[in-house]
Amino acid sequence: MKKLITYCFFILLCLFAVQAFSQKIKTVKDKTRILFIFDASQSMNGKWENSIKMNIARDFLIEMIDSLEFESNVEMALRVYGHQSSFPPQDCEDTKLEVPFSEDNAGEIRQTLRYLKARGTTPIAYALSQAATDFPKSKEETRNLVILITDGVEACDGDPCAVSDELQKNGIILQPFIIGIGLDRRFHESFECVGEFLEVDKEEDFGGTLNYVISQVLDKTSMQVNLLDENDKPTESDVTMTFYNHKTGKLRYQYMHTLNYIGIPDTLFIDPLISYDITIHTIPNLHADSIRIEPGKHSVVSFKAVQGRLKIISQRSNLLDNLSCVVKKNENTINVQSINNSQKYLIGTYSLELLTLPRIKIDKVKIKASETTLIKVPLPGLVTISKPTYGPCDLFIKIDGQMEWVCAIDSNVLRQTLTLQPGNYHVVFRSKAVHLSHYTKKRAFKVIPGSSILVRL
Repeated sequence: MKKLITYCFFILLCLFAVQAFSQKIKTVKDKTRILFIFDASQSMNGKWENSIKMNIARDFLIEMIDSLEFESNVEMALRVYGHQSSFPPQDCEDTKLEVPFSEDNAGEIRQTLRYLKARGTTPIAYALSQAATDFPKSKEETRNLVILITDGVEACDGDPCAVSDELQKNGIILQPFIIGIGLDRRFHESFECVGEFLEVDKEEDFGGTLNYVISQVLDKTSMQVNLLDENDKPTESDVTMTFYNHKTGKLRYQYMHTLNYIGIPDTLFIDPLISYDITIHTIPNLHADSIRIEPGKHSVVSFKAVQGRLKIISQRSNLLDNLSCVVKKNENTINVQSINNSQKYLIGTYSLELLTLPRIKIDKVKIKASETTLIKVPLPGLVTISKPTYGPCDLFIKIDGQMEWVCAIDSNVLRQTLTLQPGNYHVVFRSKAVHLSHYTKKRAFKVIPGSSILVRL
């Protein structure tokens, strides 16, 4: 009884340790840089509900900066447009990085916002393009975000959608958030291609919208990858998974798929602001493009990954220690497997080419679910070819009366030992010193499994 209590206590300790380690993993965050792009064009002086749009947007942004000020691994910056030149005339380059990225700059951003005056036009595309240089270059992994607060659409000749797409493709920023204040409904579609558009219908909703955006920016979302067996159960595992940023093609995460201590696929915590191309490194690979993870909700992505095993064996492996087998699927080489090793493959039909001498080709090899397909390599023999002098020498095997070339014997050696599969062979030789084909020498010999013979020329 005492031993049972001790054992149970040990198991509980292990579970608590796993849970603590998991919680530690959850709290690890990449550095996040948030660039606020603030609309200070003259239209922000317009009345909206009980106040002026400029004042409402400013107050709520200041409130959000207050809440971000003490977040670890977060840096902020402020770019403003429409605040330097009065309209008219139209100044389509009226934008400035008022507060660059740095630590502990929340007070400076608040102070800058308080003294802004709405004056000019709305050069959204130009402001976005200039934002490309606002994010510092960093060797560490960073998440660069843009939050654009505006009440109007592009007023110059720029294309905000094209600029945003280019910034995302180049990996400079993730998909931007656009918060529209009192925006005419006719203009909503013009922002949907720029990023995630959020409309604020009422003044009282502004704070909730900002909080929603920030929660998406700071929180990673849980997900699991199910590798399904023949019964559609997520029991397949021990496979590497690679997550690429769909927009940039760059590597984002790489994990070894694992089942946790209760046999369920382990939970991952990933950035929900990225769409992913996922490769499961089974043989052959499984792949899915443009996978979106819903923020704040546990997501499950499933792949049909039914696998079986292939094992190539030999009676005397010491004769074939370095033997490899080329595995092909639909004429494409997908793996080179060593002898006496077991390797998993997706179920299906494959063709094999054993790199013996001569090569052995086997078509229509079936890999079945949860089974091991065995391929036996015929027992070879050892053949030593002895030449009287240096010169070119070729080895052939006779099959159905036809000579098929096997390999060339090194012309610069007098004695060479080969491991050959059973069969009837011919060796053809001419001395290097002789320049008449008439002096070609030929020898026929037979290889019996497990034999060792000497062939003299």
